[in-house]
Amino acid sequence: MSNLTQEAVELLKIGELQNRTGVSIKTIRYYEQLGLIKAVTRTEGGFRLFNVETIHRLALIKRAQSLGLSLQEISDILTIRDRGSLPCDQVKQQLQNKVNQIEQRIQELQLLKAQLISLIKNTENLPHEVTEGVICPIIEQF
Repeated sequence: MSNLTQEAVELLKIGELQNRTGVSIKTIRYYEQLGLIKAVTRTEGGFRLFNVETIHRLALIKRAQSLGLSLQEISDILTIRDRGSLPCDQVKQQLQNKVNQIEQRIQELQLLKAQLISLIKNTENLPHEVTEGVICPIIEQF
């Protein structure tokens, strides 16, 4: 097999990339627009052709998103890798930031839970008749 034929086999049209990754064509185009992935070339008919390594890149993008990383954060990671370095230090810092955000959100949710429980407990002494200017005493006492 010549190099040209081998290259053609290793390049995927956008639909083939969708089928192999489960990522929609619209999303693939969006990621390309953002610079997260790149088409290697285009066919004479204008179809994008992607290297098979794009499959791994899309998998990393989706996994990073599932960990709570934004597309900008993922872009920063990929830029470091594209420059020839491992982005692990940056990823570790970003993941630690996510943990800190989650801990803060848990505290906020625990406070909200305590407030809701308090509201529920205090409903026994609320009026059960319609009063002018009052819509719902439970919420209004908050």
